[in-house]
Amino acid sequence: MNLYNILKQAHSGFRYIVFFLIVIAIIRAVADWLGKKSYTEGNRKWNLFTLISAHVQLLLGLVLYFLSPFVQFTSQTMKNAETRYWTMEHVVMMILAIVLITIGHSKSKKIVLPEGKHKTIAIFYGMALLVIIVAIVQSGRPLFGVSH
Repeated sequence: MNLYNILKQAHSGFRYIVFFLIVIAIIRAVADWLGKKSYTEGNRKWNLFTLISAHVQLLLGLVLYFLSPFVQFTSQTMKNAETRYWTMEHVVMMILAIVLITIGHSKSKKIVLPEGKHKTIAIFYGMALLVIIVAIVQSGRPLFGVSH
């Protein structure tokens, strides 16, 4: 097994952890926001761990990006749907998702009221999750499948 295959398997498998963390962070944030609950150290740690895991996934993906045979910079890249997806669309959408998570986490730290913290996490992490789902579905692969 070569480095590309190892990274591809790591990136493909780690997405389940990231997906789970984001979904739970959103559910917790919405429930605590609507329930007018305090923002606890547990909330902070969960949201931070979600942020960190998303960044780790991004780093794995960026290394994989430069090793992938699907990423090509030729005159035909934009004409071929699969090559365009892996070269441009996937990486741009995933970076956008990470930016949304990062902004949401950063903004939530600056807010004083707990409802505002929960609301900010729910909205920004929710938008990031939507982008991630669209990106995966757009690839033509199942949301919970194994990448080739």
